[in-house]
Amino acid sequence: MLFMIIYIPVSIPISWLIDKYGCKPVVAAGSILTGVCGVLRGLAGHNFGFAIAMTVGMSIAQPVFLNSWTKVSALWFPKNERATAVGLLALANLLGAALGQVLTPIFVEAGSTVAQIQLYYGIASAVAALLFVLFVKEKPATPPDASAEEERALMLDGLKHAFSLPSFRRFLIITFIGMGIFNGVTTWIEGIVKPRGFDSVQAGVAVTVMMVAGVIGSVLLPAISDKQGKRRPFIMIGLVGTIPGLIGLALAPSFPLLIASCVCLGFFLTSVNPTGTQYASEISLPTPEGTSNGLIALAGQVSVVLVYLMEPLRSAGGSYTLPLFCFAVLIGLSALLGWSLLEPEDFAAAPRPTSNKL
Repeated sequence: MLFMIIYIPVSIPISWLIDKYGCKPVVAAGSILTGVCGVLRGLAGHNFGFAIAMTVGMSIAQPVFLNSWTKVSALWFPKNERATAVGLLALANLLGAALGQVLTPIFVEAGSTVAQIQLYYGIASAVAALLFVLFVKEKPATPPDASAEEERALMLDGLKHAFSLPSFRRFLIITFIGMGIFNGVTTWIEGIVKPRGFDSVQAGVAVTVMMVAGVIGSVLLPAISDKQGKRRPFIMIGLVGTIPGLIGLALAPSFPLLIASCVCLGFFLTSVNPTGTQYASEISLPTPEGTSNGLIALAGQVSVVLVYLMEPLRSAGGSYTLPLFCFAVLIGLSALLGWSLLEPEDFAAAPRPTSNKL
């Protein structure tokens, strides 16, 4: 919970640091903080207070990674490859979470304690930090295209500009709903399927299948979006395609139908994030990429309120059918908002903020 809570106040300041000082120094600092705190958390043993303090340190670093996606894509890739690049970053994020879900039970079965498992992950984070510091560059020697060198507005001007755009505000709402649904389903998956006779093993398989489908969707649809040079249709495809997945998850009477629903839900819902994050970055220029990315990621983190709302909405018998149908309605309304989004080229002639120094 600390990761979600702490993200809210530190997201925008960290976005400013990314836009002001660049990805390399800020992400390097975040990587080092994560590695050091991760190792120390593993060494905390039974000292719960110290473990919590180290978790706070890691939580402060988290926005460094989530808020730098579009900045990296803008520095290293031409416009027609940036949604794909963000999709690959989303893939890495999903694979990391999935790897933790797979490895942790294996470590437990092998006799490792919680502290030991935390230490393993802390060491892995420290190694990743070292590799990043040694080998990652801020940007290529030759810019990928002219847009990579365009001036960006001051952060405050950029924030004002982004919030002045109806399409940007609408996509913030879409992100809030979409991430809330994803987090809610993955959090309560066992409770969702248990009333229909599925056990915890089947629930684990279902969420794993959803993650794998999400990995595929987060790469495939953004790549097609880049190839077609369009964003709105693929945001729409992701939102509309999510609806049958939610309905199936709520009602599927058999395990094969449950798995099919999870494939549909994971593939389409997860694809919206990378395509839409790049879309928000493009339409809000010259708002700095770190700022727009940070606002989108922040909307996703705040969506934890939807996760909590699922509990009081479930039936007395424990069924989550009502909250899942509510989610289907919300995603349908999101699709209506998606229909009203303007393509990035529609903003080409729009007025821009005049401040152009970070």
